[in-house]
Amino acid sequence: MRGRGRRAYRTRFVAAGAAAVTVAAGLGVRAVADGAPAKYAGDALYTVLICALVLLCAPRARPPAVAGTGLVLSWAVELLQLTGVPAELSRHGAVARLVLGSTFNAPDLLWYAVGAAAAWGVHTAALRGVRAMAAESRAPVPPTSASR
Repeated sequence: MRGRGRRAYRTRFVAAGAAAVTVAAGLGVRAVADGAPAKYAGDALYTVLICALVLLCAPRARPPAVAGTGLVLSWAVELLQLTGVPAELSRHGAVARLVLGSTFNAPDLLWYAVGAAAAWGVHTAALRGVRAMAAESRAPVPPTSASR
């Protein structure tokens, strides 16, 4: 693997790890909290998970595109709940209930935006870190006393 292919592979690996950590965080929040704080943290983490999955599928996508796609998909699922289709599917399986939910709740739209903003921030910070490390590796190495 060379350059871009290796970078895409690493990005996918990190995105898969981020997705796993996000699921664990969501389960952890539900284990230690309940009510509105757990629900809205879960909403934000839902969008973070979608962003991680978008990055897994499109490893070269920029942070605004990843966050925007995650937000639009989250909003689409929430708005789909107005049709009653997710509620019907949720009656037939736990996976549908976890992925699609069942009942529209307008405040969820705000919390999805919070999750998208968090994903954008983490993605941007990670790219800056990678760029800084790459720049360091290209910097000239000062001579040491042993090389004089």
